[in-house]
Amino acid sequence: MDARLNYFASPIAGTVLKSAMAAGKAIKGSPLPAATQELVALRVSQINGCAFCIDMHTKDAAAAGESAVRLNLVAAWREATVFTEAERAALELAEQGTRIADAAGGVPDEVWARAALHYDQEQLTALTVLVSFMNLVNRLNVIAQQPAGSYEPGKFPVQAH
Repeated sequence: MDARLNYFASPIAGTVLKSAMAAGKAIKGSPLPAATQELVALRVSQINGCAFCIDMHTKDAAAAGESAVRLNLVAAWREATVFTEAERAALELAEQGTRIADAAGGVPDEVWARAALHYDQEQLTALTVLVSFMNLVNRLNVIAQQPAGSYEPGKFPVQAH
């Protein structure tokens, strides 16, 4: 399978992706825990069906020491006992922020309040930006049918996409 578009050969994509990668780098450097960032990136990518990002974030998280059990259970986090309450709140916010069209009213106040119990304002900002960022790059990859499977951990200097 070949991608429909070669983002690396396109001047417009190069300009946009340079800015996007700068945003990804800022998120990576935020006070939001790295493990939470990878779990959220993985869950958003699962919801959006972005195989490229699922491949990337699964491999990068494993290379950073994340357990196979936790990675395998991200899709069923509600029933899994391997996530902290803070991680569960982040995953719930990520799902609601990704499924905005399904939730008609956006992210419910209760979901935001649960996240706010575990994260300060800067972390909540990073979490919100991460969810939005992942939705952007997921859509780019899904529309272009970016193939998955050959990603090697650390391939990109900023692995937030």
